[in-house]
Amino acid sequence: MKYVVCLGDGMSDWAIPSLGNLTPLAVAHTPNMDRLVANGQGGMCWTVPEGCYPGSDVANMGLLGYDPRHYYTGRGAIEAAAMGIALAPEDMVFRCNLVTIDHGHMASFTAGHIDTDAGRRVMATLNDAVADMGARFYPGVGYRHILVVSKPVGVLHTVPPHDLTDQDVAGHWPRGEGDGVLTDIIARCRDVLRDHPVNQQRHAAHHLPATDIWPWSPGRMPQLPAFKDRHGKTGGIITAVDLLRGLAQLTGLSYPLVPGATGFLDTNYQGKVAAACEILDHHDFVYVHIEAPDECGHLGDVAKKCQAIEDFDRQVVGPLMAHAAARGDVAMMVLPDHPTPCALKTHVREAVPVAVMAPSLPVDSVMHYHEVSCQSGSFFYQTPWELMSWFLSLGKA
Repeated sequence: MKYVVCLGDGMSDWAIPSLGNLTPLAVAHTPNMDRLVANGQGGMCWTVPEGCYPGSDVANMGLLGYDPRHYYTGRGAIEAAAMGIALAPEDMVFRCNLVTIDHGHMASFTAGHIDTDAGRRVMATLNDAVADMGARFYPGVGYRHILVVSKPVGVLHTVPPHDLTDQDVAGHWPRGEGDGVLTDIIARCRDVLRDHPVNQQRHAAHHLPATDIWPWSPGRMPQLPAFKDRHGKTGGIITAVDLLRGLAQLTGLSYPLVPGATGFLDTNYQGKVAAACEILDHHDFVYVHIEAPDECGHLGDVAKKCQAIEDFDRQVVGPLMAHAAARGDVAMMVLPDHPTPCALKTHVREAVPVAVMAPSLPVDSVMHYHEVSCQSGSFFYQTPWELMSWFLSLGKA
């Protein structure tokens, strides 16, 4: 048996008045996900353990079968693993966004979705600026970067910038043991960014500038058992973001780089599906991660979130269902990692809807895939690793 997981990041939501008190999942045209659940089973799952922050790092680690309460050290270290960054034991690794802060408020946690080339040019300049401060930057995709600090830094409290959209950021900068090191790095970067050529170009094009860096989710490199040792299967992850690539690296899964994979609405869906089919033809398991619904939820843009869900259904779920049908030996699961309600513009810890279809899996009464219909489905898992264990057992004698 082959196994496909289609993960629409942040896809579930709350009822929205402008949608007739329905969710984007319920309103969006999703014939493929509806067909999948109608020919399989629906259900619900808590993807984030109680007491954990409902981040994509925690949820996806759990969905891959690893309890984050035992293995999670911080998002930055996971993304550093994707980049192959060599770390000393004392190094502290941060996820580091380029952001736009306007009059003390978080105007954009993505610096207006700065493109990858511009982000890399900014990071190169910032690296020169902090060379004497025991810090170094590693560029990622778009606004997503890594900061490694070699000076002594202890336990720090940080806030994800996507939790602060349109809010005053005062009091939310990193604080704790050694926070002065971060404060000095942030201040120097702010001075450099003020007159950076990239920002001059963005101003001229009426785009939001990158005014600041925002370091968050610090940690040191985690150690995870291999996916093959945990589940007895080989495979890979298809994604545009370093977070999921890092989880693949740490668990021994492959993570091919798909040209044009951006993590937003303009991503290369066709390339992602082709890469997924290639993995499936040679391995047991593939995990296809699509970031766009989450990004649109963070924007609070209901129309764009509906578009992202429809794109996911049409350009990812549909083609992979066709590939599964042609093979005849594939189990498929569709779900989000967490809700990202447009009204809140950030993540919440709530159970998410799950759709599963597999040869010989009994069909239940769920006919449409969304948050309400799946509550009457056949299963309700309290942890994501229990869901994954059950899913990977389908088809076994």
